[in-house]
Amino acid sequence: MKYNQQEICALKGSTVFMNGTYTHPEGLTVTETFWTIDLDNIPDLSKDPDYSGRVECLTDQQKHFSLKLSDVMKKDEHQYYFRIRTNVDKERWLGKPGVQLRVTELHVQSPSEVTEGQTADLTCKTTCRLTDPTFIWYKNGHPLTTKTIKNNQLHLQTVSSEDAGSYSCAVRGYQHLHSTAHNLRVRYPPKNVSVSISSSGDALVGFSVTLTCSSDANPPVKNYTWFKERETSAVGSGHSYSPLQSGSYCCEAQNQHGYQRSDLVPVVLHGYSVILYGVAGVGLCGVAVFLTVFFWMR
Repeated sequence: MKYNQQEICALKGSTVFMNGTYTHPEGLTVTETFWTIDLDNIPDLSKDPDYSGRVECLTDQQKHFSLKLSDVMKKDEHQYYFRIRTNVDKERWLGKPGVQLRVTELHVQSPSEVTEGQTADLTCKTTCRLTDPTFIWYKNGHPLTTKTIKNNQLHLQTVSSEDAGSYSCAVRGYQHLHSTAHNLRVRYPPKNVSVSISSSGDALVGFSVTLTCSSDANPPVKNYTWFKERETSAVGSGHSYSPLQSGSYCCEAQNQHGYQRSDLVPVVLHGYSVILYGVAGVGLCGVAVFLTVFFWMR
């Protein structure tokens, strides 16, 4: 009796085949063939309740034999043997050493957090060696086609904030058997820093103008600093700032990975009127917002 493979690694939930060939002395007639995992009682695997509906045993005239095992489970890890019985009671054989079945799930191994500009390697890990697998990677549930994939590794060259997300892997042919998802976080300095303008009050008491700074950063911005055009020293700090003089102002957002300044926002204060010029969005291509507020003396 000869097995095509003596050890098989299978994905949990997949279907696995064990194959081989056998011979027997002339003059004997094979009366029964089956697979078993128990060397003591040698029961027929197809009659085992744990394998009910999941096994199919096949033989042919050329003396090939095979076992088809569906929906493989972790508890299926055993040594499997092919058993032959003939018309002569003492002429029966148990094919040793059999086939060792190992069952694995997929697991993504990678750093949980990486800094923008670095490289990162994500590895699709198994507990045993699959036979010639082709690995497929997914980000947020969508297949990745533009990244470098080599064997079981996904290589992220020069990581950016856009690479943050949930990653999983699968093996071609068994795309429905995804690994558990792994969340990759990317640390990066402030981006898209912008200033918004608001005012409050009434015509009798007077108006106040507030500039508010916002940005995208990971980790979140630690310090906000306010600057006035043509002045080297800061004029304020904090998420919001209320200017007392006309001029153009910007804010600087900073975390431990760097900083970025917003565009200048003009604020003109004179007499009993306040004229505010704000830039909606980021950059020179933003839409200009012109707001004029008049209030009068009684």
